[in-house]
Amino acid sequence: MAVTRIRYSEAYKRQVVGEAERGEYPSLNSIAKTYGIGSMTTIARWIREYGRDDLLPRNVRIETLKEQSELKKARKRIRELEVAMADGHIDYCLEKGYLQAACDRLGENMDSFKKKHAMTLSETLKSRRVK
Repeated sequence: MAVTRIRYSEAYKRQVVGEAERGEYPSLNSIAKTYGIGSMTTIARWIREYGRDDLLPRNVRIETLKEQSELKKARKRIRELEVAMADGHIDYCLEKGYLQAACDRLGENMDSFKKKHAMTLSETLKSRRVK
């Protein structure tokens, strides 16, 4: 199935942007409907092309002080968790490297060593907590 692409002339684009500049329509959507343009995003793109970003609608988020405080706490907690996760990963990599080095010195395969000694990460962590 062939897709039909509509090409608008430069003069046509300028006329539509000009009407947006003059405020003749309450919204970009109403301009699109009047001119039979597929969507308001097409008009918004033309407005940006002609350097009139000031005509585009803005989203303004209004938050209470409580919401701002909660967001700040959540972001701080996320940073803390990211640091903790990175530290945990570094510890894991080091422990795995030490185990591999020890197994190499013993001349054993690391997987068979783990099976033979029933060693898992959860058991290792439990034994550390007990001490």
